[in-house]
Amino acid sequence: MNVRPAESCRYDLVALGEVMLRFDPGDGRIATARTFSVSEGGGEYNVARGLRRCFGLRTAIVTAFADNPVGRLLEDLILQGGVDQSYVAWVPYDGIGRGARNGLNFVERGFGVRAALGCSDRGHSAASMLRPGDVDWDAVFGRDGARWFHCGGIFAALSPSSAALAVEAMTAARRHGTVVSFDLNYRPSLWHTSGGPEAAAETNRRLVEQVDVLLGNEEDFSAALGYGDFGDVDTAAYADVHRRVLDDYPRLQLVATSLREAHTATTNDWSGVCSTRDGFFVGPEMRALEIFDRVGGGDSFASGLIYGLIRGDDVPTALAYAVAHGALAMTTPGDTSMANREEVERVMRGGAARVLR
Repeated sequence: MNVRPAESCRYDLVALGEVMLRFDPGDGRIATARTFSVSEGGGEYNVARGLRRCFGLRTAIVTAFADNPVGRLLEDLILQGGVDQSYVAWVPYDGIGRGARNGLNFVERGFGVRAALGCSDRGHSAASMLRPGDVDWDAVFGRDGARWFHCGGIFAALSPSSAALAVEAMTAARRHGTVVSFDLNYRPSLWHTSGGPEAAAETNRRLVEQVDVLLGNEEDFSAALGYGDFGDVDTAAYADVHRRVLDDYPRLQLVATSLREAHTATTNDWSGVCSTRDGFFVGPEMRALEIFDRVGGGDSFASGLIYGLIRGDDVPTALAYAVAHGALAMTTPGDTSMANREEVERVMRGGAARVLR
């Protein structure tokens, strides 16, 4: 991986995506809750925040907010996470949100046989209305400099203009020698009224052509890239799936997948695999991992992987960071990681969950 030197760039990673206000009913359910706790979250942002708070890298988010108290709450939450907001666009608020609003996300964690449940309320959001020409990418990747750029299928699904903006960003990133990663993150609800899997595949194929590092699971490859049903895909079979993706997209250098087998909402088997053009790698396996909140686990897997790659570790080490960070992120509430690097490395060494004094 040819990563730009740290001293030549203001940022280690810049992410493009929507940041929503998450409403969490705690141990209860959305439909019967009377109180919620709030936090910020979004597939692309979660990666930037994990790299900043857990691993100490310099990250920034490109997004937009409607300028009202909800937007300012999101600003305050992001300030606590340490992700730079220099590229945040503030859109005038019309009083009721007809022109632009801030996205909301209601998430219940699930327990035992009751699966986790999410309900998003993000139509006509300020971030979804971003379009090509709104961001000075030459300033981002040239004047300021970024070693890595990250985006994902969630942002690309928000609107035709958001997908076009992602293509514009990737093209500029490649022009300036910035590594590009993309998490397919297929969400059926986002494509339900926008053409379904066929439209998703058409959009994502155009994006993946610009990508160096691709993340996705079986459903992502099938629905988001249009490969059809792979059948029963186990750990070993992913070597063939990844090889097919690498063959179809010659710019790709690495494909990675987090592996989850959910026995219940609160007990999962957890691991990860990745492929380069030189080989297939299997990460540490965590059997019967106890889950507190699974949302964001895949994003923390991504930030752990990027951390290892950006600092020049070999692929097995980067994959071990990914698996360990994703596991720890699922032990705390909210979309974002509350782990630190020492905790991640302790899990990588096989450390037990005994009391630390």
